[in-house]
Amino acid sequence: MNEYGLRPKTANLDQLGLSNITNAYWNLTPAELVEETVIRGMGVLSDTGAVAIDTGEFTGRSPKDRFIVCDSYTENAVWWGDINIKFSSENFDSLYDKVTSYLQNKDIFVRDSYACSDERFKLNIRVVNEYPWSNHFADNMFISPKNEDLENFNPDWHIINAPGFYADPDKDGTRQHNFAVINFTKKLIIIGGTGYTGEIKKGIFSVLNFILPHEKNILSMHCSANVGEKGDTAVFFGLSGTGKTTLSADPNRKLIGDDEHGWADDSVFNFEGGCYAKCIDLSKEKEPQIWDAIKFGAILENINFFENTSTVDFADKSKTENTRVSYPINHIDNIAEGSKGTSPKNIFFLTADAFGVLPPISKLNKGQAMFHFISGYTAKVAGTEAGITEPVTAFSACFGAPFLPLHPTKYAEMLGEKMTQNNVNVWLINTGWTGGSYGVGERMSLKYTRAMITAALNGDLENVEYQKHEIFGLQMPTTCPNVPSDVLNPKNTWEDKNAYDTKAYHLAEQFVKNFDQFADNANQEILVFVNQPQHHTVNRTHFITSCKCYP
Repeated sequence: MNEYGLRPKTANLDQLGLSNITNAYWNLTPAELVEETVIRGMGVLSDTGAVAIDTGEFTGRSPKDRFIVCDSYTENAVWWGDINIKFSSENFDSLYDKVTSYLQNKDIFVRDSYACSDERFKLNIRVVNEYPWSNHFADNMFISPKNEDLENFNPDWHIINAPGFYADPDKDGTRQHNFAVINFTKKLIIIGGTGYTGEIKKGIFSVLNFILPHEKNILSMHCSANVGEKGDTAVFFGLSGTGKTTLSADPNRKLIGDDEHGWADDSVFNFEGGCYAKCIDLSKEKEPQIWDAIKFGAILENINFFENTSTVDFADKSKTENTRVSYPINHIDNIAEGSKGTSPKNIFFLTADAFGVLPPISKLNKGQAMFHFISGYTAKVAGTEAGITEPVTAFSACFGAPFLPLHPTKYAEMLGEKMTQNNVNVWLINTGWTGGSYGVGERMSLKYTRAMITAALNGDLENVEYQKHEIFGLQMPTTCPNVPSDVLNPKNTWEDKNAYDTKAYHLAEQFVKNFDQFADNANQEILVFVNQPQHHTVNRTHFITSCKCYP
């Protein structure tokens, strides 16, 4: 085996079953990895200097092909089901041997890095990649140690990533030829049959979503976070299309991170060293920070160029609507030092309510906050997915259900505890429709949404009057600086008040139906909000009546 680059003294690939490797490239620089990618015909440079690659058959995650090994450590701790699918130890060992055998007599690229910007909780990771651009992605997305720290680097976890290896479902226990399997006991992740780089990032996020809450009492969060000039931290939760990236990118506040964070007793810290942003229909006007970050060192995934140019056509969806760009966080100017802040003063749940019935801003008490956190609500509108012609409710527990190894109520209860400990304000922000549902009303003005968030951050909503929403029980401010008062109560913006009530009743019922799956595990504080009987089962009529959903 020939070895190149910065190899730690204690590193030993033989221990991983990788003894007959042709060339092992250790901790190459981004420039070296770009060179390897281009020379090997795996990518090309765009006119901004970013390297463009195609991930192949899979241009997004494959949630049904993500598995967790069920053993004595995980059996009674993991939330098993359609999200966390059981995989046997025997099948894992067999599949691991096949993956490492596949990599024999090939070149590999090895990356030593870590997750968690708070040194107290950092997780050392060694990633072994078949492709140079996958290794470049790991370099972008995880945090790079200093060269002097590499000398004695010891990994806590390993990721073996072999996109060219296809599993045999009949023999290997997978659903199809692609897979991502997490083994918490052996501290190993194996990924095969897919080149989609997000599997690497989300694999570690899933690991942290287990070990931080389960072992260290730290709340892991799928969110963005920023910090103000006075050191006040704000956290933004939201599913795709809710404005999480846009609203957390505030020129008057420094970005801690855009996707994954931990909340310890005294800090909020970024898990990552980079950003992984969607870039479909990207423009400098809409997303100037992302636009400017697409330069040398960034990786563009599954994009197309304008014909006979190296200029990216961001509107081209012919390969996928999930076009992406990965870049190191230092490609953005306005970054919080050390990628961490203090415990948050304000938390924002962002939802794009296409029914147009939720208030544009409302303040949540502890029970409401836990309930809406578990719900993780937004709405899909026509054009987002095939077959959708009118708004459809979408719920993702804790705003990140696909990455939660523990039961969602565990994360919600931790949120409630931290709210109490830190006297946090929690706000529900509707970035969706007003004046009617999708197709009738219009999208909430970004100007007004920014003004509401600014008012919450500045404390301008502390001493104003609040009105209780007659259906959802939410506390709505009656005034807000730089926002017309009639906008603050959504019913006021509808011409047809009866139509508003009908839509609101419908959405309230959807919330309750979704909560069914969590009711048996929810604590009393959550159930008080839902007004459940003591036996902890959902009584929809009781809930809806208590919320005055019916006249």
